[in-house]
Amino acid sequence: MFDFARFHILGRVGKIKAFEKNIRVSIAANASYKKDGQWVDETDWNEIVIFDKNTRQYVTENVESGDYVRVQGRLRQNSFKRDGETVYVVELICDEFSRAPKKKAAESAAA
Repeated sequence: MFDFARFHILGRVGKIKAFEKNIRVSIAANASYKKDGQWVDETDWNEIVIFDKNTRQYVTENVESGDYVRVQGRLRQNSFKRDGETVYVVELICDEFSRAPKKKAAESAAA
């Protein structure tokens, strides 16, 4: 038997927040649906957590807001205390991170 809890996100980078032992990256993924016969876009924001040192370095040096990325990883339930109350969260832990190639300035100008 094979058990797993995984995620896969394709989307655009929002904010990158660096901490001592991890980086948190918000990623916008759009979903479309019909409402009253018209297509409507809805943006879902997900924050991933990167612990791997090499991946953190890659993101810090090569990724910026607006970049199109692919992220895969695992889900982890966690809890912490805030003002005496236990807060439960589901973290998206990054195992694989890649950025789509950026268009060169000349290609963008010609388009």
